[in-house]
Amino acid sequence: MRTLTLAIAAVALVITSVNIAPALADTGGSPMAVTQTMVNHALQIMADKNAPVQQRRRQLREAIENEFDFSEMSRSALGYHWRALSPNQRSQFTQLFTAFIEDAYLSKIQDYSGQQVQFQGQTPLGQGYTQINTAIVQGSKSPISVNYLLLQKDTTWKIYDVTVDAISIIANYRNQFNRVINEKGFGQLMADLQAKQQELASLLGS
Repeated sequence: MRTLTLAIAAVALVITSVNIAPALADTGGSPMAVTQTMVNHALQIMADKNAPVQQRRRQLREAIENEFDFSEMSRSALGYHWRALSPNQRSQFTQLFTAFIEDAYLSKIQDYSGQQVQFQGQTPLGQGYTQINTAIVQGSKSPISVNYLLLQKDTTWKIYDVTVDAISIIANYRNQFNRVINEKGFGQLMADLQAKQQELASLLGS
């Protein structure tokens, strides 16, 4: 379950349905509204079993692409290694990492099984940063805590990380990437990531 959750938390746990408390409903441009709108839209797409899987994957990709700050996620995923890269290397990594994350969760779209997500409030993290707190309700099983971290860019809010049971998805990738770069170099990381992304893309195209 954790592997599946980590792969799809970036779009609001694509195997879930939403149960939003009326008191938390928000129709403006706040971080809560941005997250709720994205989640609801994504889940409507995934719940439409009458639509072909490929169509739902395309719609889902379009629905969430503008809600995440993939540039910030890429920079954070590489940590201090980012400073050593050329502008071209940074651009190449961002494109590849974005495609990898998107394909990772899109490959799970058929695993929708009707769990519920409850929005539980908002935690300020400093000026221009905030966290939206949610929980996945799994019947008799313990809920899974899933929190969305957002930053403000101009007048909009973008998601730059997701934590699952207090474990950061980006930090998880950073630990893996750091190990590969230190042992084998940035070129090997790009090769490994590209191979995995191509494998996912092949599965999506089948």
